[in-house]
Parts: sequence; C-alpha cells; structure tokens
Amino acid sequence: MGREACETYPESRLVFDEADEALGFALSKLCFEGPDEQLRLTENTQPAILTTSTAIGAALATAGLEPDCVAGHSLGEYSALVAVGALDFKDAVRLVRARGRYMQEAVPVGVGAMAAIVGLATDVVEALCREAALEEVLQPANLNGGGQVVIAGHTAAVARACELAKSKGARRALPLLVSAPFHCPLMEPAAKRLSADLEQVRFSDLNAPLYTNVDASPIERGAEARTALARQVVAPVRWEEIIQRMDAEGVTRFVEVGPGRVLSGLVKRIVKGADTIAVSTPEGVRQAAEVSVV
Repeated sequence: MGREACETYPESRLVFDEADEALGFALSKLCFEGPDEQLRLTENTQPAILTTSTAIGAALATAGLEPDCVAGHSLGEYSALVAVGALDFKDAVRLVRARGRYMQEAVPVGVGAMAAIVGLATDVVEALCREAALEEVLQPANLNGGGQVVIAGHTAAVARACELAKSKGARRALPLLVSAPFHCPLMEPAAKRLSADLEQVRFSDLNAPLYTNVDASPIERGAEARTALARQVVAPVRWEEIIQRMDAEGVTRFVEVGPGRVLSGLVKRIVKGADTIAVSTPEGVRQAAEVSVV
C-alpha cells in the first residue's frame, strides 16, 4: 500500500519517513510488506490509510493539482484536512493512531457490531433502527447513498435490524467484519479521549473548504475542524448529503485520493454521470494530471 508512489516520488517517500518518525516504528514497512494481520488492526490501519492518502496527495501536488474543496469519509477527514493545510501531517498520524486505539478500547469485542443495509431508503433504515433497538444502542452510522446505509450499535440490536430490514424488502443486510461499532454512541468513551488529544494540537485555517461528516456543510476555520473531528466519532457520516451539496455548489470533478476506489463508486451512484478519478498509483497521478489540463 503506497509503495509505488514512495518509489516514484521523493515527496511521497518523505511522507512515509515522517510517519515512521512520528510514530516511532516502521509504519512504511508494515504498509509495504505486512503482515496483513498486523495491518488490519485498527490502530495500524488508520495511520496506514492516512499516510498512503497523504503520500498520494503529495504526488498530486507535485503535478500541480490542488483541490478547490475537500471531503473525507470518516478517517478520510484527517487526510482532507492535511491536504488543505489545516493539520500538520505528523500531528494527524499520531492522532489517528490514538483514534484507532481509543475506538478499539471503547467497546469490548463482541459487544458491538455494524451491518450494511442495501436497497432501503435512509428514512426507512432510521425507522427500523428505532424499532429494533429495544433500549439498546442502534443507529445509522454511514449514510453512503445509492441505497446503502451502514448501521452500528449493540450486536443483538444490529442482528434484529438486519432481520427487520429483510422483511421490509432490503436487497441485502450484511454484517460487516469490523473491530468496533463506529459512528454511534457506543464510541462516546473514544470521543472523550480523542477530544482531549485534539485540544493539544494546533489547527490552522483551511486553504480550501472542507465539507464535514457531521453537518455535510463547508467549513474554513481551524477551530471548526477540531470540533468536527471530535463530533464525528459518535455521529453518522453524511456522505450522500456531502456529495449532493458539493454537486449543487458547482463541483464538476471528484478525485478520490488513496487506496481503493469505493468512494468513486458511491459518488457515481449519488450523482448520475459524475466525473470521478480514483488515484492510488503513479499512473493514476499521471492520468489525473493529463485530464486536468484538458
């Protein structure tokens, strides 16, 4: 993950070097060589994705590509803030490693769960969460658009919601292999610990607007960014609303930066005919640069 960019762009190599220095261990080696079981641990996965995304972003900047506005899905909000100069990368990578650890420690293994509900409207999923909760925690966690809503909460409540969703005509109600129930009130202990860390970090005003997970609206002040990161731990990611608003406000090209292309697919389902580019390799950087000069 990120190896090609690191070998191609000195700016990307510098990002990995900074991550290794900030964390005190060779995150770069873990990204490039594994082992996978270590990379999949949340406290490693989060800084690994942030570092790879930032390294690709550095390569894009070298090619002369700078964002007019940004958004990030959950963890991606950190790399988005780094991209617009609001958050120093070394601070960001330390924060997300702590974030991953706090999230993992907030809920004992087996107590919480998440599931993807496909084929039901958001308001229907919200209603069935209320019905299935039975005084346990259960709520939409990722409002992804295109008929996909991820729910999170107590394990039994999530299971009840999946059965209820099927009875209401959901195409799929699929439990997710995750280590904790993210973006729901069960994460409150993690939110409190992370908030204390966020207060110790300097946030600058943004070079370009960020559409936040929690409000789906643009911000430009560093203080607003700090608050948004604290709030998003327990709040749903309002991805569909974010993309709809960006589209309504004139965004014509969406560039996904980092490993994978899941968000590009979501954008295409939310905005029909959307112009999307997923950049995860040097070839992707070159393609993005070529498209941008047309």
